[in-house]
Amino acid sequence: MNIKFLTGLIYVFLSLPASQAHAENWWDKAKDLLKTVEVEKKTTDPSLNEISKAFKEALQIGSNNVVSQLGAVNGFNADPAIHIPLPKKLKSVKKVLSKIGVRKEVVDLELKLNRAAEAATPKAKKLFVQSITDMTFNDVKTIYDGPEDSATQYFRKKMSPSLEKEMHGIVETSLSEVGAIKAYDKMMGKYKKLPFAPNVKADLTKHVIKKGISGIFYYLAKEETAIRKDPVKQTTDLLKKVFGGT
Repeated sequence: MNIKFLTGLIYVFLSLPASQAHAENWWDKAKDLLKTVEVEKKTTDPSLNEISKAFKEALQIGSNNVVSQLGAVNGFNADPAIHIPLPKKLKSVKKVLSKIGVRKEVVDLELKLNRAAEAATPKAKKLFVQSITDMTFNDVKTIYDGPEDSATQYFRKKMSPSLEKEMHGIVETSLSEVGAIKAYDKMMGKYKKLPFAPNVKADLTKHVIKKGISGIFYYLAKEETAIRKDPVKQTTDLLKKVFGGT
């Protein structure tokens, strides 16, 4: 396929918000643009490399926004959408302790689980950078042509194993540093003193990692949707050139 034609085709497609891409005949728009480019011999239109680079830049900005948001104090704890509750195995413990007026230890533990996730989230940043760097132009085309969360799905598939591994050590350390382990031991100590209390044990590290990763991808999907609907809101010159058509 003619490179100029492919450039024009992709340029127009990326210039349209995702919600309009199918409603408008972007194929005809691409052909019209190509004619204009060939007749006027413009040199300011973005190249294939620039288009790919701009898309990666938009994803980088989006992922940085997510990491900064969730890695801050109360990034998880104060957000009802991704707040980390106690593990399911501890719900029965919470219920029993609440009946006898023991609430402080339960609330304290839940807070510290969220603090551990907030401390571990910045670890995701370098993994996003690497995943974006490794994207091929075909990856970019497939992602942009896919559903509104296709980039998020790409990251989840590519990053999840590495992210779990990277976060394991920091979550484990964070749980200890923020006092979650002590809070857990204190809560369970009171629980075990109760007569006929069944034995319960929860893996706090695994729980925080699972919920933490879910929270990261939850907001990444929102960032991706925003990029697709209004990419020109991004402020770099390259994004304005590719997505804004300026």
